[in-house]
Amino acid sequence: MRILVVEDDASVSHWISSKLHVSGHTCKLVDNGEDALKLIKEEVFDVILLDRILPKLDGIQLLGLLENTPHPPILILSANDQISDRIEGLRAGADDYLGKPFDFTELLLRLERLYCRTKKIASSNLIKIKDMMINLELHEVTRSGQRIDLTNKEFKLLYVLAEHPGQTVTRSMLLEKAWGYHFDPQTNVLDVHLSKLRHKLDGGSKNPIIRTIRSVGYALG
Repeated sequence: MRILVVEDDASVSHWISSKLHVSGHTCKLVDNGEDALKLIKEEVFDVILLDRILPKLDGIQLLGLLENTPHPPILILSANDQISDRIEGLRAGADDYLGKPFDFTELLLRLERLYCRTKKIASSNLIKIKDMMINLELHEVTRSGQRIDLTNKEFKLLYVLAEHPGQTVTRSMLLEKAWGYHFDPQTNVLDVHLSKLRHKLDGGSKNPIIRTIRSVGYALG
């Protein structure tokens, strides 16, 4: 899993990060709500681990700002662990809530369950985004009922974007997932394939389904 850890206590966040790395996961650490909000909009994560009490923007405020924004599942990890605190966090949009102090094994299990739940939903054979339907089993794509023939690489790129609808997928992630290894960041292979994919999907439409996020990557939907 790729996990965003939002925690202002450096000793806690680095301890969690080291334990997650040993368990085979990667982490990105931020210590305030504003930076977390920016990262969630710009990068793709599988799960977010969120403290409630944060500088600049606290956890509950952050959840409110994410209400209408596509984002991965969120687990609140907080010393505020009264029943009323947990209810407030879950009502604000958190997917799970764990109090401090905590057992790392339980934390890891909860994160993995959130991730697996999301993947199970995403593993459905059909993905619908706006007027586009993607059939994963048949490798077929239609838009407004019209079939669109894609190459295997174009379909792979579309699928990577469709795994994170509305979220920004970076160029490096698209290269890594579609080609299976790291390319020279200056290569234009991604631009060539994406250009062909966009032409097939949009066909001159004034409502393109793939958006360019300048200097970052691309978003679908």
